[in-house]
Amino acid sequence: MRFLAITLIVHRPDPVTAVHKPTHDRFREVLDNALLAEELGFDGFGVGERHERPFISSSPTVVLSHIAALTRRIRLFTAVTTLSLLDPVRAYEDYATLDHLAEGRLELIIGKGNGAAQRELFHVTPEDQWDRNAESYEVFRQIWRQDKVTAKTRFRPELTDAEVWPRPYQQPVRVWHGSATSKESVDLAARYGDPLFSANVTHPIEPYAELVRHYRERWEHYGHDPADIAVGAGTAGLLVTRTSQDALEVYRPIFEANLEFQRRFGLPVVFETLGDFVERSSALIGSPQQVIEKVHRYHERFGHTVLHLHADASGLTDTQHRDSLELFQAEVAPVLRREIPDPPFPWGPVLPVTEEPAHV
Repeated sequence: MRFLAITLIVHRPDPVTAVHKPTHDRFREVLDNALLAEELGFDGFGVGERHERPFISSSPTVVLSHIAALTRRIRLFTAVTTLSLLDPVRAYEDYATLDHLAEGRLELIIGKGNGAAQRELFHVTPEDQWDRNAESYEVFRQIWRQDKVTAKTRFRPELTDAEVWPRPYQQPVRVWHGSATSKESVDLAARYGDPLFSANVTHPIEPYAELVRHYRERWEHYGHDPADIAVGAGTAGLLVTRTSQDALEVYRPIFEANLEFQRRFGLPVVFETLGDFVERSSALIGSPQQVIEKVHRYHERFGHTVLHLHADASGLTDTQHRDSLELFQAEVAPVLRREIPDPPFPWGPVLPVTEEPAHV
């Protein structure tokens, strides 16, 4: 099994202390967390993309480029690239450039994105967002694989023998499809034989497991080998301590503050108590053995081989956050790496190519 640390770069007051860091400090924190993830042995670091408050992750290529310059080993993920909002030509240019600078360490997780405010910002409607996502991905995919592209499109000017530069480093970049609520993203992933990444954050396991099951069915429908399936899954929180009692004591004020935040802003409350949250959500809160057992329970339903964890402290102190990640890597990750297989592809650059000759 492989492990990612991800951040959506939420920018709101700390749920426990109510301290609201300046924007500059919040970005610095993201960079520090990426360095910590590499130091502790995580396999990847992911940065989300949102275009509405309370997120400041509107430019993941910029953030990931800076992280690429600071790190050497860790793979860099988007979580997710909102292709329904983007021009696929411009998105290709940005990500191909980033991948060169990162020497082939880039992987994308794509999706339509969430949130009415960002849809309105880009004039995308609920009725056309899935069509936009599919079209953008198909054009993006074609550009990455072909030197000249012709594409009839609805949502951007058509392309005729178009050349887009720079040509890619990875041939091709690996693209995962983010899955949260709809079968459209699942079907798109299965159609192209791409890996799936289940959000697995907001609700209990059942709706996510149903989408993963549907993905496997559609994968075989499109004629792909079941042995080539790769599934990733998210988590709703992380706190690993020596005992379950310690974990509950530390996490209780965080849970209660988040619950109050949800109620104050009229957000749906799925888990009313900390006990229910620990038991039925995907959050990994408890002793190392409890966390190992919970990941196995989810693996039985998903068959996932990649797991993402929160890169942010999210209400923990810096010391609590680091201690939790260190304990996860020392006592949880080694067991899961032994007992759950890796994805069915090498964890590294995809067939990097030499630089193309200059054209006069």
